Amino acid sequence: MNSLIRSTGRCLRSGAAACLLRTADGRVGAASARFLCSAADVQKDLGELVKKDKVVVFMKGTPAQPMCGFSNAVVQILRMHGVDQYSSYNVLEDQELREGVKVFSNWPTIPQVYFNGEFVGGCDILLQMHQNGDLVDELKKLGIRSALLDAEKESK
Repeated sequence: MNSLIRSTGRCLRSGAAACLLRTADGRVGAASARFLCSAADVQKDLGELVKKDKVVVFMKGTPAQPMCGFSNAVVQILRMHGVDQYSSYNVLEDQELREGVKVFSNWPTIPQVYFNGEFVGGCDILLQMHQNGDLVDELKKLGIRSALLDAEKESK
């Protein structure tokens, strides 16, 4: 058992998605590094991920190629505000990440947006914040000036 834990730790530190493990009887098998982590470890990892950048988005696809309309809407809203530098994680690439982030936030849908490690919401909430002006204020708290403020000045 200890060799399994050590192997899993080495595997996770190396960043591998899967690793080969030798069992006590000498057999070699492959295992997902994430699968070997406990749910608590996944939640701890998510806690670190959401603090990795001022803006973090868990989405289906990537900002360059969103794979659902809601994820695309979040990317477009951020883009309209000039927010191009943020961390994004494609939940379609990792089922445990997809389910883990739902448990972490206690929110059942993807995409999910975080500001300074705090859960903001999904597409609907970000859209509402955009429409009522709250998003400009929240971005300002992060030290990000919304591009919409500049566009508003130019139109006057």
